[in-house]
Amino acid sequence: MRMNKGTFGLVGALLLVPALAMAAQTGAAKTAPATKAKTTTVAAATHSTSGIVKSVDATSLVITKTAKATKTLTFVLNATTVKKGDLAAGARVEVRYRAEGKQNIATAVTASAPKDKGKGLPKSSK
Repeated sequence: MRMNKGTFGLVGALLLVPALAMAAQTGAAKTAPATKAKTTTVAAATHSTSGIVKSVDATSLVITKTAKATKTLTFVLNATTVKKGDLAAGARVEVRYRAEGKQNIATAVTASAPKDKGKGLPKSSK
């Protein structure tokens, strides 16, 4: 049985096409997860800051860096915000947040009592 060059080339091409298709699918599957992981890393970026509570209500928190500072930072509080301590005006807070557009969305707020300026308890008189 004798095969000519045309028949041999046709058989070779038919065997090569499925092999190339499988290689292309394997390569695409390997690169897709890397792109997805990179996207979620960027979306999960969080920041933190601390300051003194100027005002607080159910949906927002406004802080200043120091008691005398005029520049304020405003944060959105929502149902997923983790709150620890007493969030009241004058309390020192640590805020973890993420930026979404022009809003700072608080993810966690930890409050501590304002520092006492006095030096200990008053002395008792005898």
